[in-house]
Amino acid sequence: MTIGFSSRAARSTCMLCVAGLLTLMPAAAAARTGRPAPGPPGGPGPVAQPAALYGSGTQVRPGPGAPGVPDVSALSWVVADAGSGDVLAAHDAHRPLPPASTLKTLFALTVMPVLPGGIRHEVSADELSGIGPGSSLVGVIEGHTYRVSDLWNGVFLNSGNDAVHVLASLTGGWSATAARMQAEARALGARDTQVRSPDGYDAPGQVSSAYDLAVFGRAGLHDPDFAQYCGKVDALFPGRDGEAYGIMNTNRLLTGADGVEPYPGLIGVKNGYTSNAGNTLIAAAHRDGRTLVVTVMNPQEGGGHAVYEEARSLLDWGFEASGLVEPVGSLTPEDLRPRPGSEAAPEAAPEAAPEAAPESAPVAVTSARPADHEPGWPETGAILGVAGLGAGVMALALRLKLVRDDGS
Repeated sequence: MTIGFSSRAARSTCMLCVAGLLTLMPAAAAARTGRPAPGPPGGPGPVAQPAALYGSGTQVRPGPGAPGVPDVSALSWVVADAGSGDVLAAHDAHRPLPPASTLKTLFALTVMPVLPGGIRHEVSADELSGIGPGSSLVGVIEGHTYRVSDLWNGVFLNSGNDAVHVLASLTGGWSATAARMQAEARALGARDTQVRSPDGYDAPGQVSSAYDLAVFGRAGLHDPDFAQYCGKVDALFPGRDGEAYGIMNTNRLLTGADGVEPYPGLIGVKNGYTSNAGNTLIAAAHRDGRTLVVTVMNPQEGGGHAVYEEARSLLDWGFEASGLVEPVGSLTPEDLRPRPGSEAAPEAAPEAAPEAAPESAPVAVTSARPADHEPGWPETGAILGVAGLGAGVMALALRLKLVRDDGS
């Protein structure tokens, strides 16, 4: 399937087709994650959380033999079990702080369900306008045709704001994408997040929290495409004249770059930095049949690599403390948690995967996929089938337009 044509008429038709798919976005997201489709921005009232997570300072409920929580300098952090959603410990979990590029995880959760990786698109100048000064870029070129999977590599590995702008344009534009991200956050039970710029670039009023970022990271690990992208160490990105160049993940805890020791069992997720947000990180790792997700926001000591070292110490603590501490909260919204004596909530079945996965599993809470599988096609086949009639009408309109163009 190709939706990136060279003519202006084809490009307009492409955008109409994608706009049609957007009407099915809530159903697509629900099908992939096993949770209800997101409602309109604002949504219902706040979901109740245990009071401990709203308290200031470090929250932990140690049992006999539990290790002491490490002393870290981050303004806010969370350690949680990615399978059960239990929060093992936290520090100012709901403190609103600028998230930087870790917000791209919410962008991916929102946009990825309706953009199969094999789609090809020719980038226009308008799609690259409005990128903030000093933004991280992967090198998207006006007039070049990219696969959507290339652009997602640019988002996750190089934190490319240029790639985010193009993907957002394919799903309704910048403001519409921000509004859908806001609705997606609410549907996930993440109520501290205020989206202003989908790429995470600093904007007035844009905030998230260590709790919300942990929610996004955990949700992403349940999506096979997201998990595949966020765990990549390197990839090739298309350049000029048919050549490609290598890009490497900027998450040093994953790659071991710049003198940072890679963390054993790390499986992603996303790092970020701006001068206003400082260094931020969502990290997930698998060990002994368990997968933990840790978020660290703006360490106050130790330089630029402190975010990785503090995440390392929190992961080490989390694996050591598993089974020795009582949860201080949950990443699962109240209305999706299993009730005593009732059937498990919708997320319970996929969350059983971490216990069954072997130690060497690259991503513990997702199913395995062949290496040559193009991300996105199996999960979106039903959507494309439903949208087929609309796409056919658009294709007919395109052919008629081209005939008129040829005859002029």
